[in-house]
Amino acid sequence: MPNANEDNPSALSQVQHRAVSELLRVSPVADDLARRFQEAGFSLALVGGSVRDALLGRLGNDLDFTTDAHPEDVLKIVRPWADAVWDVGIAFGTVGAQKDSSEAADGAGAPAAPRRFQIEITTYRSEAYDRTSRKPEVSYGESIEEDLVRRDFTVNAMAVALPEKEFIDPHGGLEDLAARVLRTPGTPQESFSDDPLRMLRAARFAAQLDFELAPEVVSGMKEMAERIEIVSAERVRDELNKLLLSAHPRKGLGLLVDTGLADRILPELPALRLESDEHHRHKDVYDHSLIVLEQAMDLEEEGPDLVLRLAALLHDIGKPRTRRFEGDGRVSFHHHEVVGAKMTKKRMTALKYSNDMVRDVSRLVELHLRFHGYGTGEWTDSAVRRYVRDAGPMLERLHKLTRSDCTTRNKRKANALWRAYDGLEDRITELKEQEELDAIRPDLDGNEIMQILGVRPGPEVGRAYGFLMELRLENGPMGPEAAAEALRTWWAAQG
Repeated sequence: MPNANEDNPSALSQVQHRAVSELLRVSPVADDLARRFQEAGFSLALVGGSVRDALLGRLGNDLDFTTDAHPEDVLKIVRPWADAVWDVGIAFGTVGAQKDSSEAADGAGAPAAPRRFQIEITTYRSEAYDRTSRKPEVSYGESIEEDLVRRDFTVNAMAVALPEKEFIDPHGGLEDLAARVLRTPGTPQESFSDDPLRMLRAARFAAQLDFELAPEVVSGMKEMAERIEIVSAERVRDELNKLLLSAHPRKGLGLLVDTGLADRILPELPALRLESDEHHRHKDVYDHSLIVLEQAMDLEEEGPDLVLRLAALLHDIGKPRTRRFEGDGRVSFHHHEVVGAKMTKKRMTALKYSNDMVRDVSRLVELHLRFHGYGTGEWTDSAVRRYVRDAGPMLERLHKLTRSDCTTRNKRKANALWRAYDGLEDRITELKEQEELDAIRPDLDGNEIMQILGVRPGPEVGRAYGFLMELRLENGPMGPEAAAEALRTWWAAQG
């Protein structure tokens, strides 16, 4: 098998050779699997993102392989060897497997912890979309070179043939990796025509790896942006999620907006570029929203939080529809949080997000201004209860979103807002020590209401329950006797 770097041996340094070899040495599962393919008369190579991540020193336990064996032959080889096998991608030439591997003893002589590898093995292939289908047409290739040329980017078009560990790089992926640039093996137009989702993947990789896009790639994305409409909403959503969960989402989002892709998958985002924020006139709402996203990321405590990041990105999308020019020269966006919540629900539903995620993100968008509605005075117990009740399980995320929404350059104003929110969180903590806040409910349940009032199930019970809930929010726990007396008085007043 040819080595594309034999004419330029310096392109692959000895350090990189050792990095790949060491990776494979501590992952005996790769060589073991390769020998089984070799014995069956087939070739196997580590490929794509696995090679890229190995050279970057960030490969985990997900391994991608390519082979000249067709899927039915792959299944015959893998089933007796793997701990689990799945064929959900077999129509696209991919077989998945799981393999647990105990490694050699560690430096102290003790057995090392076993590693669980998630493996995908794909037959050499080429695929392309037509103008009317959302699914790629798959045809199998005859060589690894043919397979690599159809990969999305040169940094993903490298392979290591196994078990001989021969490095294959026909498109200069190593040089692009060193330069931290994304190029396509062929022309961007050919690549994006084959699979338009690659345009989103370009933005996602820029965000994940902090890479730059070659000028011709950006030009190709602009030229072919409308082709993204042929891709299913689910695939678009998954790429958008990966971009948002990356280390540099602002970089990827900027590419989507600048190339026109966002106009087709998330049009609410570029629409913010035209608006001026009434609180932050030195920046438009688009820039403000990206800053809020980054500040929300800084407040994450247990890794990337997709719900929080989506809410931060979308919290102001209602502003374009609610913009009003006031007589005194100000610009207002009254009720943009309510409009924005509806727009968020509509967009996320179109992108096939789960009902739970649509509900949670929309709720955060709707509530993101609630804190400011109480002014700067002392929070009453009633106000605290209502704030906690309305936020429900989103309370901690609402804390982070509200804090992130302060992007003013006025340090005095920013510090005042921060202290005010500190005060609210202190009040919530204090009140939680005195009463149950996490699941606020009236002092009487529906059965007790019916017994006291002598009524059967119906709308009257719901009205009575609502009355008691308002009492609970306003006054705190009353106790069953006081609540029953208040209920009787209210009922008598209803006539």
